[in-house]
Amino acid sequence: MAETSDMQHNTRPKGWYARNEIAITPWLFLIPAMIMFTLYVVWPIGQSFYISMFKWDGLGPISETGEYVGLAHYERLLTRDKAFTVSLWNNAKWLVFYLLAIPGGLFIALFLNQTVRGIRLYKSLFFFPFVISQIVVGLVFTWFYDPTFGLFNGIIGVFGFNPVNVLGDPKLATYGIIAAGLWPQTAYCMILYLTGLNAVDPEQIEAARLDGAKGLKMLWFVILPQLRPATFIAFVVTIIGALRSFDLISIMTNGGPFGSTRVLSFYMFEKSLSEYGFKMGYGAAIAVILFLIMLLFIGYFLFRMYQDEREAR
Repeated sequence: MAETSDMQHNTRPKGWYARNEIAITPWLFLIPAMIMFTLYVVWPIGQSFYISMFKWDGLGPISETGEYVGLAHYERLLTRDKAFTVSLWNNAKWLVFYLLAIPGGLFIALFLNQTVRGIRLYKSLFFFPFVISQIVVGLVFTWFYDPTFGLFNGIIGVFGFNPVNVLGDPKLATYGIIAAGLWPQTAYCMILYLTGLNAVDPEQIEAARLDGAKGLKMLWFVILPQLRPATFIAFVVTIIGALRSFDLISIMTNGGPFGSTRVLSFYMFEKSLSEYGFKMGYGAAIAVILFLIMLLFIGYFLFRMYQDEREAR
């Protein structure tokens, strides 16, 4: 009788949740994060699009103190604003030269992945730039470039060059700031690659050695394919860092000399929140363009990663 009762109990139809438990449970964990992401990321992006359609100083409700101008801000940015063109060109420079942090971080990681005496000390020294504040990095490099007592001019003086005012020269200032930003960014890429190297399959390395692969061939055909996830993250983070570069510019030059080191994020701040700004609609239009540029690059890398995953299957 007991067995018959158990069999009847087991054959009872399951409820809706019990039948769909495997499919529903992940969503129960994702829903809180999705709500937070919508409230603090998606909604502000939508607000930026909306505000960019108004001429508004940020004081008072936009419905009362704002004036609807449609796409006029975008038309002015793309056709008549020379400061925006300079900022966009400087962001392009940041994108190109900032990507040097990726191969730099890779080769430092390959060096630090060796088992040699004192390697922990070397790791600490290379890791140090990543843990200090960008403000501190900016101050350190401001002193480093100082034309009167800076170490940079002392170094080039040894080779017979005259002192150079890097941050005071409109042609050099942007490159000087990029060099300062490369210091901690290279350390970050190094950490990503060190983590990736720990996951490299030693059996593949040994098999490649038996086949005669070594040096650059080993790196290109065996190690780098296994570091693809780390490379993807390094590209995305570096591109985002290059496009939103603000703190180093604010500390080292404040956009000068003569506005030559402005980037889009700094120009957005100047128009929206600086002492002579309070043009919230115009600043929001700059923010929207910066967002679309970021979306373009990140979307491209996500698409490439998706294609690679499909080919791997």
